[in-house]
Amino acid sequence: MQVSLNGPQEAKAQSVVRHNWHRGEIKALFDLPFNDLLFRAASIHRQYFSPNEVQVSTLLSIKTGACPEDCKYCSQSGHHNTGLEKEKLMAVAEVIKEAKAAKAQGASRFCMGAAWRSPRAKDMPVVLEMVREVKALGLETCMTLGMLDEKQAQALADAGLDYYNHNLDTSREYYTTIVTTRTYDDRLTTLAHVRDAGMKICAGGIVGMGERREDRIGLLQQLANLPQHPESVPINMLVKVEGTPLGDSDDLDPLEFVRTIAVARILMPTSYVRLSAGRQQMDDSTQALCFFAGANSLFCGERLLTTENPTLNKDEQLFSRLGIQPLVQQDAQSDEHLHAELTGQVAEQKGLYYNAMAK
Repeated sequence: MQVSLNGPQEAKAQSVVRHNWHRGEIKALFDLPFNDLLFRAASIHRQYFSPNEVQVSTLLSIKTGACPEDCKYCSQSGHHNTGLEKEKLMAVAEVIKEAKAAKAQGASRFCMGAAWRSPRAKDMPVVLEMVREVKALGLETCMTLGMLDEKQAQALADAGLDYYNHNLDTSREYYTTIVTTRTYDDRLTTLAHVRDAGMKICAGGIVGMGERREDRIGLLQQLANLPQHPESVPINMLVKVEGTPLGDSDDLDPLEFVRTIAVARILMPTSYVRLSAGRQQMDDSTQALCFFAGANSLFCGERLLTTENPTLNKDEQLFSRLGIQPLVQQDAQSDEHLHAELTGQVAEQKGLYYNAMAK
């Protein structure tokens, strides 16, 4: 398949929000000369976002270790011997203290993650209180707690949770190589419950797990062909943890990672595309290329759940060198309103996501 490039007008023509991408089309984007791909992605990015603003989030592990899932990349899986100590669910007061610190450091969204297969009934009241208290600080709220049923999703929505994170990890074809304790459809079902409850979705994946480019294509196709694109799309670079089955994986070419960011931006032009795990291993030039290619969100803070992340000072220095500003909350709300206008209302037909499978 040939993809032509005739300047800004061609890029604009390609930025229509679609939900029917074919793998051949996505492959053609990946196969473009690097400069042409980045030009297209950057042109599309500028139609929907300021090119020099980045949404900043902070991620806190509110319950660490002993997860029953067997995800081969995860330091918190009870199936792997990584030396990580199991910790109980944090107290609400501790979480609020961390949230206040994150806000003081410029974060506009506070994300809370628990190493669960799914939330237990006895823990839900504490989790809901965390949402309400963090929300009261004026921060956007996000949680990742594993699989949700309909009632759990609705309870979180009623408490005021803005975003729910539930990554697809990789393509449907490669998924069972990485995870066997829950299915791909389990993940899509949780996303359906989140959408039906009226919350926003944060869903992306991990690259560098030994997958082929075809699998990166399949992951992005699945996300882009959902009836409504995730409002936030985290693209993680594998952080190799000793003791996990992927601890000695080969490194992914950094330019292939940048290509993945660029294609995600083209396929989902109104979504925030987030640089997530793996930034500690990236040099500044790679991150700068990612921002140019359309990444406009990242996690700040020295830890992402259990792995290292660039320090606040290092991010501030990089932002200064690139002329990038953190997106403030007021701007984030304006962008959210624009996003709603561009993508339309949440699908009303309950269960629509169950049928959003890649063809």
